[in-house]
Amino acid sequence: MPNMEDAKILIMSTNGFEQSELEYPLEHLKKAGATVHVATLDGKAIKGWDKDDWGDTVEADLKISDVKVDDYIALVLPGGQINPDLLRVEKDAVQLVRDFVTNDKIVAAICHAPWLLIEAGVIKDREATSYHSIRTDLENAGAKWKDTEMAIDNGIITSRSPEDLEVFVNKIIEEVREGEHHRDSANAA
Repeated sequence: MPNMEDAKILIMSTNGFEQSELEYPLEHLKKAGATVHVATLDGKAIKGWDKDDWGDTVEADLKISDVKVDDYIALVLPGGQINPDLLRVEKDAVQLVRDFVTNDKIVAAICHAPWLLIEAGVIKDREATSYHSIRTDLENAGAKWKDTEMAIDNGIITSRSPEDLEVFVNKIIEEVREGEHHRDSANAA
């Protein structure tokens, strides 16, 4: 069983992330002992969205295009409306999500971040949840959507909103401690 001190976790984001959905996982995964890096489009600091206005800035550790998937056990995707909408049109960001899934890594997406799972083509036939306004998007992509604080299917963890952050992060920690997931080839595509 891997311990958190050996775990390297990547948070991928850009400007407009929901403040709590990046800061809470960053803080609590570090507290649990993991090394956590933040990857952004240009490798520079990004600004959050905090309820109804711009929030705080979070420093970046590297550019999305420089990420080596094998260096990490998990990928965390914060939501907010702006952040995943901007990332889902970026080839490197979408490919990174796909690469984490096809390389048997844990991928955790909250709120609107499952848009990235849709764009990467990795959510079909999987149980998932999300912010309620993108339910139809997930169902149209073939996901089995359910209204629950957290869903997990073959290494992909999803949650609905900031209210679910504690359960979301606890599940990431549990999955990291269990180790990488092995998917059958039908689910890896």
